[in-house]
Amino acid sequence: MPNIGYGTNKKHRHILPNGFLKFVVHNVQDLELLLMHNRKYCAEVAHNVSSNKRKAIVERAAQLNIAVTNGKARLRSEEDE
Repeated sequence: MPNIGYGTNKKHRHILPNGFLKFVVHNVQDLELLLMHNRKYCAEVAHNVSSNKRKAIVERAAQLNIAVTNGKARLRSEEDE
């Protein structure tokens, strides 16, 4: 039999420190799914999204009032130029 261990409460499992649950976004259309759930879920841009698409996703998320966890990733090199 397994021991109980150090499990997390089910109500608090997968919740980020900012209070949101994570939803992985691959394109701009995926943000439309979060339109009615922007108080519970935040968007996280997938790791294999290019910088141009990433910039469009961050702009659209700002319009829809959706929080993005990694919104500044891959955008710094363009600003330096």
